[in-house]
Amino acid sequence: MRAKITYFITAAALAVYFVLVGSRGVLLIQQGTLLTVAFGVAVLMLPVIGVWFLWKNTRFVTRANRLAAELDAEGGLPVDDLARTPSGRIDRDAADAVFARRRAETEDSPNDWRCWFRLAVAYHDARDTPRARKAMQRAITLHESARTSG
Repeated sequence: MRAKITYFITAAALAVYFVLVGSRGVLLIQQGTLLTVAFGVAVLMLPVIGVWFLWKNTRFVTRANRLAAELDAEGGLPVDDLARTPSGRIDRDAADAVFARRRAETEDSPNDWRCWFRLAVAYHDARDTPRARKAMQRAITLHESARTSG
């Protein structure tokens, strides 16, 4: 719940920032000189890119959460029982051992979105966020294609 609140506060702050930056871009365009119009258009691109990025990430998180809820209902969510350091971080050796199991599971069932979801969690636990995100995207794609075909 805390993560959701933080996400919404951050998204709201970004939305306010996008409006403020956009208004500055409009003011620059209203000046009417070639230079200020060019800067105004460039400044207006920042909120456009930011809104697109925020939308893509929100969509990704919403879909991943949907998969987590479905997997939880099936009793297939990975249990967080990894050893931790005194500071609370996941022990690297424990994460690597789970990762090896999850990778083998995914190699055995490459078209199962559940395996890809659990692999994404293992990547995240091993602190490999780019691969975790790619694995989760693969899980989402497989889930959506299974839902539309069956």
